Amino acid sequence: MTMNAFSLAGHRALITGGSGGLGRAIAKCFFSAGAEVILTGSNEQKLAMAKQDLGDNVGTIAFNVTDTANAKSFARDVESRFGPVSILVNNAGNTVKKPFADMTTDDFTSVMNTHVTGAFALSQAFLPQLKQGGRGSLLFTASMASFLGIPHVIGYSAAKSAYVGMVRSLATELAPENVRVNGVAPGWIKTDLFEKATKTDPARFEKIKARIPMDRFGTPEDIGWAMTYLASPAAQYVTGEILVVDGGALHGF
Repeated sequence: MTMNAFSLAGHRALITGGSGGLGRAIAKCFFSAGAEVILTGSNEQKLAMAKQDLGDNVGTIAFNVTDTANAKSFARDVESRFGPVSILVNNAGNTVKKPFADMTTDDFTSVMNTHVTGAFALSQAFLPQLKQGGRGSLLFTASMASFLGIPHVIGYSAAKSAYVGMVRSLATELAPENVRVNGVAPGWIKTDLFEKATKTDPARFEKIKARIPMDRFGTPEDIGWAMTYLASPAAQYVTGEILVVDGGALHGF
């Protein structure tokens, strides 16, 4: 055990969806805890903006997680450029908001491919690296949609619910390899995307806020620090868990 059980010194983390609000916050928290951080995403311009925000010490490399045929070559490229990864955060995501009757198979598949198939392929591709140091950590960004029935996002709900099963199954299978597998389920987090989604829908805003016992929305850093804990030696005996970070919303009445 290190003197600081929450330190990530000596770890190298790759965060998918790294240019978004949650990805950047996770990166900031990991970096503050001493990790080397690499961000990946499909948009090179947004990655460059994230690097400008976070500093030159953060690495960036473009990749679309739905390009599953090239996941293993991407993993080799990351290792060649930066060194082996000991923390992988499957954070990339997308959604299609439509009533179930209007949702097309392509809509549904596009969400599942990004969240589930993409995360599966990358996790498999990076597994040899995660196993190298005997302290690998595989993390997934779950959601309130993993647990609650939220209308008009059937693809997103199915994908985030699949993460619960993936975390539990992989935790059991990879424990003998000294790779821990966990997830964080964010509640309603105050991001630009959230504010845009609720600004024109005051009824939805009030409905969400009314079910949060702490009577406030979370910050992206709340998710970043939860991820930091799960990746750190402080959580060395924690695997197969989804840590809900929601101000009590899941249990609120």
